[in-house]
Amino acid sequence: MTLKRIQLGLIHVAVAMTLVPINSTLNRVMIKELAISATLVALLASLPYLFSPIQVAIGSFSDRHPVLGYRRSPYILVGLLLCVLGVTIAPLAAFQMGVSLPAGIGLGILAFGAWGMGFNFATVSYLSLASEISGERGRGRTIAVMFFMMITSIIFTAIGLSRMVDPYTPQALVRAFWIVGLAALFLGLVGLLRLEPRSQVDAPASGEYSWLEMSRFILDNRQARRFFLYLTILLAAILGQDILLEPFGGETFGLSVRQTTRITSIWGTCVLAALVVAGLLENRVARRKIVLSGGVLALTGFLVIVASGLTRNQSVFYAGVILLGSGTGLSTVSNLSLMLDMTTAEKVGLFMGAWGMSNALSRLFGSLLAGAVRDIFTDITGNLISGYVAVFVIEAGLVLASLVLLRGIDVNAFRRQAEQPAVLERAALTGEA
Repeated sequence: MTLKRIQLGLIHVAVAMTLVPINSTLNRVMIKELAISATLVALLASLPYLFSPIQVAIGSFSDRHPVLGYRRSPYILVGLLLCVLGVTIAPLAAFQMGVSLPAGIGLGILAFGAWGMGFNFATVSYLSLASEISGERGRGRTIAVMFFMMITSIIFTAIGLSRMVDPYTPQALVRAFWIVGLAALFLGLVGLLRLEPRSQVDAPASGEYSWLEMSRFILDNRQARRFFLYLTILLAAILGQDILLEPFGGETFGLSVRQTTRITSIWGTCVLAALVVAGLLENRVARRKIVLSGGVLALTGFLVIVASGLTRNQSVFYAGVILLGSGTGLSTVSNLSLMLDMTTAEKVGLFMGAWGMSNALSRLFGSLLAGAVRDIFTDITGNLISGYVAVFVIEAGLVLASLVLLRGIDVNAFRRQAEQPAVLERAALTGEA
């Protein structure tokens, strides 16, 4: 089982590696070096998450349609290839915008769209596979291993990128993105090798879920609805800062591309350390308390980053990044374990798709909010820094709102409601009677 956990971690690493250059380095270059509107950058960065509703369909479809006896691996492979395609052409799209904005936007839609489709295909599939392979008792450990490896890869990818783009040139940026993409592809293929057991009998194609039925599985369960909303709001705040944290460092403190890329490695190191702490505490402290502690730390981190912008104090800024990373790490393992608990064995793919859709929608909402608010407040006040500060204040408020929602989430109540027939099933049973 240890080997399989490492392989699952490699797949998680591969997808995460393709996200780092797009969501950190490229955002900084587009906003500061190329002077592209933060709103436009946010629209492109959030484009992948417009496809998030298909995660529910992919999860449900793969539950019933194995390919050559494999339910998850083919969908993971397709997703990985699309992620690599997206990351390799993304910098070309950015530079094309400086020559011809319409052509650049078109190429950007292709790049970010390919990455987004790949993210949606791969994420729901490998998380479903992790749930199936691990079993209920081993899920927490599997998630801990996967995310430990993922955060480690983010740290090393950020460090590697910072070196490959120093000194910064367009050619160095393109070369760095290709190196990251090919490395991710290799690690992902190693992770897939003999990971999933092959079934000799394909699952029947009957019993497909319609969109209405898939929605009802979530809407009919009050706890599922609350958890979906909780995840979306929390992650919108924590993940929405990705698009602006590095440009904020560059604009406010005059940090170079190499220095701002290192911000991701500092954040990742704190997440990693907090993941270890959360893993050690999981069987000793109630999961809800760990999640709450992580949220409070993240909230404090946002407020400290706001203070750094108001005082123009670089040391305070780094302190905020450390707090934000620590809070993210503390809540990650516990939230993911909670997510797996909020899943039924009969509908693993469907519920994992729903929670994955929540993750993607939060990125969509968070990115659009960050880009638009930054530009609007900058135009109103005439002060560039005020736009960033306004975004971080709003994100602190979103974390606070998510912590209020957390109080009403009950896993046992979710399972009791999930075992009851859904509205459509009850109607069918009534008709048969």
